[in-house]
Amino acid sequence: MSKRASSNSNETPIHQKRCKIEGYHMNNSTRSASTNEYTVGWICAISTELTAATAFLDEKFDAREYNLPDDDNNDYTLGRIGGHYVAITVLPAYGTDTAAAVAKDMMRSFPSIRIRLMVGIGGGAPTSKHDIRLGDIVVSIPHNGKSGVLQYDFGKTMQDQEFQMTRVLNQPPQNLLAAVNGLRTNYESQGHLLEEEIESAFQRLPRLRETYQRPSQSSDRLYKSHVIHPLHDDESCSRACGDAAPSVVPRTKRPSDKNITIHYGLVASANQVMKDATTRDKLALHNEVLCFEMEAAGLMNDFSCLVIRGICDYSDSHKNKDWQGYAAMAAAAYAKDLLNRLRPIRAESSHVIPSQLESDQRAGEHQPFPADKLEMMLKSLYFEQIGARHLTIKNAHAKTCKWLIKHQAYLDWQDPSKLESHHGFLWIKGKAGTGKSTLMKFALTDAQKKMKDKKIIAFYFNARGGDLEKCTTGMYRSLLLQLFERLPELQSILSSFPLTGVREDYNWNIQQLKSLFEEAIHNIRDDAVVCFIDALDECNEDEIRDMVSFFQNSASQAGTILTYPRKTRYISSSKGKKGTIKT
Repeated sequence: MSKRASSNSNETPIHQKRCKIEGYHMNNSTRSASTNEYTVGWICAISTELTAATAFLDEKFDAREYNLPDDDNNDYTLGRIGGHYVAITVLPAYGTDTAAAVAKDMMRSFPSIRIRLMVGIGGGAPTSKHDIRLGDIVVSIPHNGKSGVLQYDFGKTMQDQEFQMTRVLNQPPQNLLAAVNGLRTNYESQGHLLEEEIESAFQRLPRLRETYQRPSQSSDRLYKSHVIHPLHDDESCSRACGDAAPSVVPRTKRPSDKNITIHYGLVASANQVMKDATTRDKLALHNEVLCFEMEAAGLMNDFSCLVIRGICDYSDSHKNKDWQGYAAMAAAAYAKDLLNRLRPIRAESSHVIPSQLESDQRAGEHQPFPADKLEMMLKSLYFEQIGARHLTIKNAHAKTCKWLIKHQAYLDWQDPSKLESHHGFLWIKGKAGTGKSTLMKFALTDAQKKMKDKKIIAFYFNARGGDLEKCTTGMYRSLLLQLFERLPELQSILSSFPLTGVREDYNWNIQQLKSLFEEAIHNIRDDAVVCFIDALDECNEDEIRDMVSFFQNSASQAGTILTYPRKTRYISSSKGKKGTIKT
């Protein structure tokens, strides 16, 4: 996972010098770090899409302080999502040619970009097979022998024959398609949290709510194809075209948990806006097109990317801007979720920690590490009362908790063949005072006795303890120290960590700790790691959501992870929902 490092060993790493600006962290220090740090290229077509994309950055950097080529005409927003450093730009004008020019400049200025996204809004093409509605998301994937993007205005016209599309476009990269399928599986079995993520963005940036929140569902009207909005009539569609049965396609009301539905298939692209319901229906019927837009065809062959579109209209004469803001937010929220599923790519820069090398490559890459500095870094992870809560929990009475090890969910969690059903997560939940922490201590002791081939690590949140006992920063410090003590060979990864300012009382930040934890997990070869986490409700809710998301994305490397929430609101839509034991 990539990190940022200061070139001056006497200064605090530049990514720690931040000020809070409009809901996210903004780096406000002069820097000359290489653009090679950026491995994600994100292109938007209009400013509304850029605003939405920026709202989902975990951290934002000042693009003016990077040395970009003088002949790069793009305007960049730079930031971080999870372990990915992201360069975002917006087109100066519509069209496939403009998109191609913008992508060319981006790739010159950010040569390490390997994850390429086109994220924004589009017009839906609903059919009886695909119930596409406003606010839904369309993701471009290959379908029926086509690459995922269909350029419908490039081809040939033969006498007495229909127009034939002839241009062949590249499909999205395999790593993105694999991530889409993985995320799709999770969404189908567990649901998604996109609406919650959008709400969190509004809480961070309240000024966006007025323009970017979800419009009233009554404004989502799909007009029959023969109903055309009067030319040059600025009246609302409900007034000009009616909103009753003769004009509108009847549709059943969706359940509230399906307000945002993700559709996968073909995106149609051309140098023209689609405002013709008859042509829309024809392309949707013959080619199973799900969405129309104006940029992707200019990108696919030289900037092979994944196209993510939030649906803001139905590609007909009834276009309006009411849904554009929310559709852009939905698409950006999905893009962030996808990035959080992808392992960060190692950038070709000395400033960045390797994060996507094969285990044997990593093993040979870490250099000898001075013993005194190693000891200092290990001491910096330790804090007082690091394991105090575990010691204060009473041991279970004889036979009181033995039912757990016979419970079917617990047995399934231990069965490698059933990993797809629970994704390594086992949730134990119950009301306050029912002995869940005692049960957790029993499970931990039982695992230590029986799972001799696995590395067992644990953390108990404690709301009545010190600051580090009730936050995920303390949790990651504790888990890392346990890993380094149980697997001393992992300590070699510390040699890749920027040493600037590290001392016994070093103030670790959460991203540094997550990067180290992920690097440690990726370096574990034959050993599976089992992680026990107790009392999630004794930590800040946003921190827990971030931790659960991070653990979900690391679960395949970490083996099995047992988390232990006391309140179900944290996990109502998480991967652990299937493997749940109630106390």
